[in-house]
Amino acid sequence: MRYTDAPDVKHLVEEAIAKLDFTHIPPAKILCMRSHGSKARWTTARIHSLSQAWQTALGLEPRYLIEVIAERYDGLNQQEKEKTIIHELLHIPMSFHGGFRPHKGWVTKRRIDELYRQLKDHDRIRGIPS
Repeated sequence: MRYTDAPDVKHLVEEAIAKLDFTHIPPAKILCMRSHGSKARWTTARIHSLSQAWQTALGLEPRYLIEVIAERYDGLNQQEKEKTIIHELLHIPMSFHGGFRPHKGWVTKRRIDELYRQLKDHDRIRGIPS
């Protein structure tokens, strides 16, 4: 597998954090990569973090890495890309300590669709074309 920087994904992440008022997520501590050659069949993106044990051992502050799988993500339309990013951001807990929020009861299609509508409403209010 090969990894490359994903500035386009980083841009979407920064926009989503700002427009959805995800104040618990410092954009500078979110890294974005594109993987090529993944064998994952149904996965479009993943979120990774260093556990608190690794953070402590290495003397690092918490960071999260959003990985988009090029073979799946790059063919999506803009709406699906934005929803994918929202999905991954929802996994980041309010504590921002390196853990994850589970799908069950939190990262749901309903919540993603609601947040996507908020994202688009933010643009409409400011006169930004979709």
